[in-house]
Amino acid sequence: MSEFGLQREGSADAGAGAGVDRPAGRRRGDRVVGASRATQEIVDQAMAVARSDRPILLVGPQGVGKQHLARAIHDWSSRKTGPFVVVSCNAVSDMLLGRELFGCSESSYPTLPEEYHGALSRAAGGALVIDAIDRLSSTVCETLVKAIGDGRFQREGDGAAAPLRVRVMATALRAPDRSPFGDLPHHVIRIAPLAERREDILPLAAHFLRLYADEAGVKAVGFTSDARSALLTEEWSGNVRELAERVRQAIRLAGGGAITAEALLLAADGDEVPSFKEAKRAFETRYVTGLLRRCGGNISRAARLAKKDRKDFYDVIRRTGVDPADFR
Repeated sequence: MSEFGLQREGSADAGAGAGVDRPAGRRRGDRVVGASRATQEIVDQAMAVARSDRPILLVGPQGVGKQHLARAIHDWSSRKTGPFVVVSCNAVSDMLLGRELFGCSESSYPTLPEEYHGALSRAAGGALVIDAIDRLSSTVCETLVKAIGDGRFQREGDGAAAPLRVRVMATALRAPDRSPFGDLPHHVIRIAPLAERREDILPLAAHFLRLYADEAGVKAVGFTSDARSALLTEEWSGNVRELAERVRQAIRLAGGGAITAEALLLAADGDEVPSFKEAKRAFETRYVTGLLRRCGGNISRAARLAKKDRKDFYDVIRRTGVDPADFR
């Protein structure tokens, strides 16, 4: 999940500054979250282009939230009740990308003889996102641009044209020398890496903490001061996706209580690095403590949740020195 946009979640962990709520979609995970000026401008731009049917190119590094923004644009558009279809050019072989987008009639492909309804058909009335469009061959890309311009397309191996009733969006890691949409009127939205909009880090971390704590069934307490400092100084080369996974992982490690920098696997250069044995013991202690707190000290129930034999789980408890009676 990648979320980068604008929504201030009132929390002491969210950092200073005001934000604006921009819900997108029905699920909590669809919220657009952030507090920086750069994100405000992106969201304002996205809400404006949502009113248009022109193609959109979303540009930004891996994990920055391009598909999440595309989903938000769709949810803010008049097509929001229609399908939202994503085709990844990284997940489909070059030979089959034309079939995946346009579909094909029977026997067009000897190894895939059945007719196939492509993404342009499946997304009719809604939006189609072509992820990593820079991987699309020039031939398929030219056919797509012509279809958008003409307002109709043909399945491979089929002479009849079908109306094109879909809003096309595309993502790319960097702006190409020539737009994949050619001379067609279109919009371009650029999303900066998370390291360039640090005001978004704490609001996003607080959002992910609530989201994943709810999923795990634990109480979201917040972040310790060392964790907040570490979050702000980390480079986040993996952008929002990396931040989300760090928070999800920290909840598993910490169980209940406030999230520490150690649980986030973040530490300053000068911090002492624990040995593997010490780190493993610390993890076991946090894990056992969180499970026993959740289960009210019931060892059998905690063992079931941990998917371990009761005797084996009791041995882990004994190693940690945690007393189950403290949680009853």
